[in-house]
Amino acid sequence: MNLLGLSYDKLMELDLGQPKYRNRQLFEGLHKKGQDYEQMSNLPQALREQLAEEYPLPVVTLKEAFVSKADNTRKLIFSLEDGNIIEAVLMHYRYGWTLCTPTQVGCAMGCSFCASTLQGLVRNLDRAELLSIFYKSSTYIGEISRIVLMGSGEPLHNYNEVVAYLRLLTDERGRNLSARHITLSTCGFVKEIERLATENLPITLTISLHAPNDELRRKIMPIADKVALEDLLNAAQNYQKATGRRVTIEYTLIKGFNDGLAHAVELSYRLKDRGFHVNLISVNPLEEASHQTPLRKNVEQFKKELEARQINVTIRRELGRDISGSCGQLRNRYVELEKRS
Repeated sequence: MNLLGLSYDKLMELDLGQPKYRNRQLFEGLHKKGQDYEQMSNLPQALREQLAEEYPLPVVTLKEAFVSKADNTRKLIFSLEDGNIIEAVLMHYRYGWTLCTPTQVGCAMGCSFCASTLQGLVRNLDRAELLSIFYKSSTYIGEISRIVLMGSGEPLHNYNEVVAYLRLLTDERGRNLSARHITLSTCGFVKEIERLATENLPITLTISLHAPNDELRRKIMPIADKVALEDLLNAAQNYQKATGRRVTIEYTLIKGFNDGLAHAVELSYRLKDRGFHVNLISVNPLEEASHQTPLRKNVEQFKKELEARQINVTIRRELGRDISGSCGQLRNRYVELEKRS
């Protein structure tokens, strides 16, 4: 049993042979302060030793941090107890630090423009590992005001652990992160989107769309063979109505593939009157793929075309390109270097 992954109620039920206020102190130490047992000086030494022996915490070790000279973005490399390597990204905005966190080791989705899927899915991260990544990132940088679940992996492919993680992270007796400061990105798990809408977790949902029609989407995203674009957009719209949280559409622009004005027009018809926000992203080239970054003027023209049709749209700020900013890029290179050494 990993105590870090227990809900407040479950932890309070645990018999530690101590007064119940010790359980509460333990929960606050783990989640409000992000401490390990030895750091919990308000607990008796004997209890700390007992906890370390009977309920060891997950071994998530910050191995290295890479800092962008261009924009101060930090890419953190963590090792897990089983030897797997994962990465998280810290991005600084005017409102503070945002953590982009993985939810799986690798990814099974196979999107051709994403580095995290090149080695396939290794395994899911559990809720305790996810919390460890957050708390250790917070220890490294200070207060983290927002998180985006857009790192390696498909969050809704690891539904139960991700939702449990978010409940613990937003628990007012612990870190108490606002659910409205959490964004989750999915490439198209319709049933899970519908389920998420009933969880009473008012997080922001982002849909990785990247194409205005099914035919084009199937060429870069294997999930499009199973999920029709219209069904995905309808599920997103229902989520928006159920939660009152505006859905964002991610659209990665790839030169000569989906960045033409005709694509913008078709996309605008797809999204008309749905109330979504569109976030345009220039593809980050991978050595393993032939996708090229679009010209800046084409990105601007694409944006203007959407705006002319009353679609709310922004262009995502590019961060961390000098430290392998694309999701999974740095992890893959780090793993390769470790294999060679």
